[in-house]
Amino acid sequence: MNMILFMLILSLSLSTILTTLNLWVAQTNPDSEKLSPYECGFDPLGSARLPFSIRFFLVAILFLLFDLEIALLLPLPWAIQLQSPLTTLTWTSIIILLLTLGLVYEWTQGGLEWAE
Repeated sequence: MNMILFMLILSLSLSTILTTLNLWVAQTNPDSEKLSPYECGFDPLGSARLPFSIRFFLVAILFLLFDLEIALLLPLPWAIQLQSPLTTLTWTSIIILLLTLGLVYEWTQGGLEWAE
């Protein structure tokens, strides 16, 4: 019980000291560049609300889809050690075949083409 009380008092005192030190060391008057929406050192020249092409979003969604599907293949080295490695190989082949078919479909539909 004494050890728990000691650790509690120690953690509270350290957090108080660190908070006080942080408030003392932290910069309290930021300059105009720090208060600007862009911290790159120059004023923005135009609007930040420019419309993006839908292809950027399509490629991003495709990347996430294929990336998540590949993440399903990561536990394979452990799954091969199961009683039935043939079942594991079958499911792995099915996943890779579906990924390949999806990639071929997107490629033939022009979903990966940047130029219109």
